[in-house]
Amino acid sequence: MLSEAMTALAAAGGTAVVQAASTDAWMGFRQQVARWFGRGNPQRESAELERLDQTAAALETADAEQAERARIRQEASWETWFTALLESLDDSQRETAAEELRALLAEHVQAAGGTSAETGGLAAGRDIININATDNSIAAGTISGGASIGRPQVPDPSQG
Repeated sequence: MLSEAMTALAAAGGTAVVQAASTDAWMGFRQQVARWFGRGNPQRESAELERLDQTAAALETADAEQAERARIRQEASWETWFTALLESLDDSQRETAAEELRALLAEHVQAAGGTSAETGGLAAGRDIININATDNSIAAGTISGGASIGRPQVPDPSQG
């Protein structure tokens, strides 16, 4: 069984595949994903390219009513495939593969101009309906300029 971090990484991989499928970055990204899955095996890489192309076609041909279901189904399938590959590796191979996948996903996000967050942060690349804040925190859809939490600055009495 994979750690929580590995499971989250597999989920991020599935999401990235689906999000990239309809973008200009797709051709390069699909090649990188196929290479990652192939692990040096050209036949496996070729099979993964075919599966990636099937994913793109399924998403492209889904009508408006089925688009969200197709996206969810494809994300879940790719998460499962990422998970299965990671589970099939021994510990050192798994760590290496995870590092490679993290780098691949980070490169994809950066190339696509997407959303990312550092450790302890939160990023969302899709629509957010409800945003809430509690206990001296900030929640916003768009912040233009600065934001802070704390006491308001009180002018020094000598400043008038």
